[in-house]
Amino acid sequence: MATKHKLEYIWLDGTEPMQHIRCKTKIVEDFSGKLDDCPMWSFDGSSTNQAEGGSSDCLLKPVSICTDPGRKNGYVVLCEVLNADGTPHPTNARATIDDDDRDFWFGFEQEYFLWDPETNKPLGFPADGTDPAPQGPYYCSVGATNAYGREIVEEHLDLCLDAGLIVEGINGEVAPGQWEFQTFDKGAKEAGDQIWLGRYFLERVAEQYGIAIEYHCKPLKGDWNGSGMHANFSNSFLRESGKKEDYEKVCEAFRPYTKEHIDVYGHDNHLRLTGLHETQSIDEFSFGISDRGASIRIPIATVERGWKGWLEDRRPNSAADPYKVAARIVKTVKPASV
Repeated sequence: MATKHKLEYIWLDGTEPMQHIRCKTKIVEDFSGKLDDCPMWSFDGSSTNQAEGGSSDCLLKPVSICTDPGRKNGYVVLCEVLNADGTPHPTNARATIDDDDRDFWFGFEQEYFLWDPETNKPLGFPADGTDPAPQGPYYCSVGATNAYGREIVEEHLDLCLDAGLIVEGINGEVAPGQWEFQTFDKGAKEAGDQIWLGRYFLERVAEQYGIAIEYHCKPLKGDWNGSGMHANFSNSFLRESGKKEDYEKVCEAFRPYTKEHIDVYGHDNHLRLTGLHETQSIDEFSFGISDRGASIRIPIATVERGWKGWLEDRRPNSAADPYKVAARIVKTVKPASV
């Protein structure tokens, strides 16, 4: 008897200001597990804000695959969205990344809140409307009065690792119910895939607990840090440089394009980039060694390695599209890498 396999096709819709993940399952027989054997598929773009009803077919082009540990004989197939004529859809930011040689390496730090739909507050916030204790004890915390939702976070981590994603760590963040996971890959497109696949698995795990994922960069008013998606990046120029002046040249290349970067670094970022809470002001640009209040931080590890390493752009927020972030960073850094 032929084995039935479940291929979960996932893609990004046309929702603004943050695209949502959509998914549907294709059943195939005796699947090889290889990306090349995933057929093109289609969907109704009029139901995802990506087409008109009179001409609604959009195509799904498989670009990445991983096993799905949560389903028997399951795989997750990440797709780019194409127009009916095979050209990239306007919502397809992955197709805009100029890094086919995979020279750029990215590590993203995805922060988020575990959000209780019943109280409309993060996990750990009192249901009676009072405020919890100020931020301080929650960061990298342990214990029932400091860490909330760990069972979701741990299950998500195991699912990602079992699927083969390159997750490099997790930690509790500065507010109750706020967490972070970090991913990495060699290649700007591939690194973006890691975040979107990680977000998909996170949504699916939290769904089982009746908990939502809040990606907004500043969902809480008051003296709370916002949520970011810091982008750590390098290319062969930065990894092999050995010169402080090369790093300063690359950092300075960002200054004339401050607006262009902010435009794709996530909506409502003005609420987060205030110059407080370990951020630089949204309308200013700065860089510095080990400076978490700068736009771009030069990690101390890069300096200690003899100026051979990476940089961290701290401005992308938690709701940013990693494809758009990577595309803009690549566009800025490439001309300065000479």
